[in-house]
Amino acid sequence: MNNKSSIFKKMLYAIISLAIIAVMVIKLKSNKEITQNKVYQFNKEEAINVQADTLILTNINAEYTYSGTFEPNKETKISSEIQGKINVVLVDVGSVVSKGQSLVQLDNSLLKLQMQAIEVQIEGLEADVNRYTILTKADAIQGIQLEKVELGLKTAKVQKATLIEQINKTTIKAPFNGVVTAKLSEEGAFAAPGVPLLQITDITNLKFTVNVPENELSQFKLNQKYSVSADAYSKILLPGKTTMIGSKANIGNSFPVQFTVNNTSDLKIKSGMFGKVILKTANQEKGIVIPASAIVGTANQQQVYLIKNGKSVLHNIMISKKIQNKAVASSGLNEGDVIVTDGFINLFDGANITVK
Repeated sequence: MNNKSSIFKKMLYAIISLAIIAVMVIKLKSNKEITQNKVYQFNKEEAINVQADTLILTNINAEYTYSGTFEPNKETKISSEIQGKINVVLVDVGSVVSKGQSLVQLDNSLLKLQMQAIEVQIEGLEADVNRYTILTKADAIQGIQLEKVELGLKTAKVQKATLIEQINKTTIKAPFNGVVTAKLSEEGAFAAPGVPLLQITDITNLKFTVNVPENELSQFKLNQKYSVSADAYSKILLPGKTTMIGSKANIGNSFPVQFTVNNTSDLKIKSGMFGKVILKTANQEKGIVIPASAIVGTANQQQVYLIKNGKSVLHNIMISKKIQNKAVASSGLNEGDVIVTDGFINLFDGANITVK
């Protein structure tokens, strides 16, 4: 009897387990169906709304711009040539300074005391020289004694000149006209050779550097004048002259071209600002110009979507140059072609198209 009861219990447990598993399977299947219903199913047959342009031959604007960065004509960190305590810093960040203007004053009280001592020594030696000269002429003393006193006087004068130079160096002056762009020390600090105290930047003239692809480098000539503008003041055109054309390509296989630019009278253009150099050519030509945003594909193989018979056709093209936000197609496109210019989300080759 006990065996029959044990077998019955085992069968009951098995049936309950199977029932639980069945309920879980049904529940999971139901959840999957609900989730699938909630997920958006893209219908490839549904027409995609896009914007499009019909291409025409147009005059290619022979004006090119190259972006670059403004740098100061001169910039240096100023330090003391001698050691000493800083008594006063005479300028602050933003101060406009002139060449030779005093910037920092070091403590020179000890040097001035040494100067007083050497001046007293010189005064005594000069009196000795006068006295020994008279005695030597009267043959009262040997000439060698006069020579020793004269050498002592010369040595004292050299010591005085050295002290004057050291005292002068306790006043640190501006090496050129500019603006204080960093204050790196304060009153009471200790100055030493090689320890920067201030940074002076000259932005009266600026350096402007752009990177030019090798096939366009021939458009630039040394000492030729160009118009340069800062992005922050795009309406202000500054005269710039080419001062350097790079002889070695950088990582992007382009070459640096540098210009010297005269800043505005109120120094609007600051170091680190972005800008553009404008290059105009006399050649006028017609071609197919498309928005740069219409180009898809890779850098090695540019492509656009043509619209033919209500469908999108992914088409290979070649771009000869870019002019700001537009591109000139050298092959692959003809006048009258219709290309997609916007609405690329979910767009694929062969998609049904409706034009907005």
